[in-house]
Amino acid sequence: MTAAQADLAGPPDKSRSAAADEAGVRLDTPRIEDGAAIWRIARDSGSLDLNSSYSYLLWCRDFADTSAVARDSDGAPVGFVTGYIRPVRPETLVVWQIAVDAAFRGRGLAGALLDGLTERALQDRGIRGLETTITPDNSASDQLFRSYARRHGAAVDRDVLFRGEHFPDGHEPELLYRIGPLAG
Repeated sequence: MTAAQADLAGPPDKSRSAAADEAGVRLDTPRIEDGAAIWRIARDSGSLDLNSSYSYLLWCRDFADTSAVARDSDGAPVGFVTGYIRPVRPETLVVWQIAVDAAFRGRGLAGALLDGLTERALQDRGIRGLETTITPDNSASDQLFRSYARRHGAAVDRDVLFRGEHFPDGHEPELLYRIGPLAG
C-alpha cells in the first residue's frame, strides 16, 4: 500500500477541521454508494496501488467505521482514507490508503481526513497508535504522516515491513510507519 499524494499546503498551525471547512467539504463515514467514487479517486491519484472496484465497495461496507470520506457541497466524495483495526493489536489503526481528488489538493484535506478519522477511532475504539506503509520514493506521504505525528506529539518509528522480493510483481519495498502513542 502507498498513500496518495498529500496535499500539504496551508499553515502548519491551521486546525484540520478548519482545513476541511475552508476547502468547502465535510468529513463523513463512507457508504456503499461511495465505493465507485473512492475507486476513481484512487485510480486518478497516480500513486496508489489500485484495488478492484469490488474491494472499495466491500471497504465501504465492512470497514466504514474505520474509514472516512470528504464530501463536497453536493455530497460527492472528493477524498478518502481507508483503515482498519489490526486484529492482533486492537489498539492500532492501520491506514490502508488515502487520496484527495486533484481539484481539492493543496488545501490540507489529507491531514484533515487523518485527524478526523483518528479522533473518531480514539473515541470509539480507544486506539493508541497508527500504522501505515509507504514506499521509499513517496516523499509526499512521508511528509503527510510525519506532519500528522508532530501535530499529535507522537513518535514515528520506521522499519521495512515487506521487502521488494516479497512481492510477485516487482513492487517497491513497503516501509512500516508506527506512530504513537496517541493521546485521547
